[in-house]
Amino acid sequence: MKDNSNEKRFSRRKFLGATAVTAAGVTILPSNVIAGLGHKAPSDKLNIACVGIGGMGRQDINKMTTENLVAMCDVDWSYAAKTLNDFPKARRFKDWRKMYDEMGKDFDAVLVATADHTHAIIAANAITMGKHVYVQKPLTHSVYESRLLTKLAEKYQVATQMGNQGASVLGTNLTVDWLWNNEIGEVTRVDASSDRPIWPQGLNSPVQENLVPKTLDWDLFTGPAAMRPFNEVYHPWNWRGWWDYGTGALGDMACHILHTVFEGLQLEYPTKVQGTSTTVMADACPTAEKVIYTFPERGKKDKLKLPEVKVNWYDGGLTPPRPEGFDGKDLSNCTIFYGTKDIMVHGSHGGEPVLASGRVPKAPAKLRRVEVSHQQDWIRACKESPENRVKPISDFSAAGPFNEMVVMGVLAVRLQGLKKELNWDGKNMRFTNIGANEELKFRLKDDFSIHNGHPTWNNKDTDPVNAQKFAEELIKHTYRNGWKLPDMPV
Repeated sequence: MKDNSNEKRFSRRKFLGATAVTAAGVTILPSNVIAGLGHKAPSDKLNIACVGIGGMGRQDINKMTTENLVAMCDVDWSYAAKTLNDFPKARRFKDWRKMYDEMGKDFDAVLVATADHTHAIIAANAITMGKHVYVQKPLTHSVYESRLLTKLAEKYQVATQMGNQGASVLGTNLTVDWLWNNEIGEVTRVDASSDRPIWPQGLNSPVQENLVPKTLDWDLFTGPAAMRPFNEVYHPWNWRGWWDYGTGALGDMACHILHTVFEGLQLEYPTKVQGTSTTVMADACPTAEKVIYTFPERGKKDKLKLPEVKVNWYDGGLTPPRPEGFDGKDLSNCTIFYGTKDIMVHGSHGGEPVLASGRVPKAPAKLRRVEVSHQQDWIRACKESPENRVKPISDFSAAGPFNEMVVMGVLAVRLQGLKKELNWDGKNMRFTNIGANEELKFRLKDDFSIHNGHPTWNNKDTDPVNAQKFAEELIKHTYRNGWKLPDMPV
């Protein structure tokens, strides 16, 4: 079979009808492959295309200037103006599909730092072209999308990294080293918290349409999500607080704060989950949440036994109970491990761990130390051949399953109206105890006023929806016409 995939351009017209087709069983090699070697010399530069270049994308780009940044793509050239001006030689695009079509042979790797709901489709299609990908956290918007990126990365043997940069700091290394050396004993409970959101959440759905800014392509921003009229509460940046585009505080911050928990306690699929929050709105994420995950016994890692553990998440100003020995310590962005021998706390993004006992363990180093930035660790891996590659610290083989756990917790918040602990079958990506006839409804309008000294509520809810079908849609989204993911590898 002839592999002509590198000859074929990524056609926007073909994409609109179907995902880019690749020959079955043939691995597409990146354009940076040196014939017969399968790698690039460390001194050679990658050609990187960047999608989503305002906000966090700009910060990532600033860590990648050792390489050739050959293309800049953003749906809003006003929001992205500073980055565009800083890289005048890079080709400019609003539509990443057009960029892939016209420049597919000219770049080796892609940075994806768009709104959460478009991470998967941009990254997945890059991977099928044989491109390395760096994707901001959360890795994806749904469980299915995370599973897809994990399997595609494995199939195409590209270098991948999720943008949870705290995974590369020394505090993360120490936390995991101490756990695996059994410094605090067996852990059966973890509490974690974030002070996010710092953007608006818990809002009523907008009732009026705003004019779309001339510099913004609203259709491209919407991408695979359902089309709705533009309103300035969605863009820029505030999209994080809306279900269609973001994942709220949990999706935004758990990929930083729970990384040590997932890695250090060798977590796999949770078996149970409960979500509670302030009012569950139809379109906006709640202002504060608590999610309880239950993970089964997992054997042993080095000196550490891994019994059943509950992981409790708090956000929106909620904080966990204060552990003994930590009076006066800010617990608004932290992770607390309760061990049978000691209690350990570290800050956000793997911040410096401390023990309640005051002891400073001298445990052997177990995790690879990242001596460069999180972004440069990925760039290094991009230049290594698949068979000799040292995987980046948040490679999709780890980040994919981790992100499944995070966004599944988001679903528990949205399904809390069922008023029960939900059972999760991680392998098959489904809740097993939602009845065929159970229903849910959500708040469309949350309105309170006082008339003549008397409180008056004028709330409005959605019509009831079938809970089972709603959950299935959250796990695997139905994309808008014209937008399609590649198929899941077998």
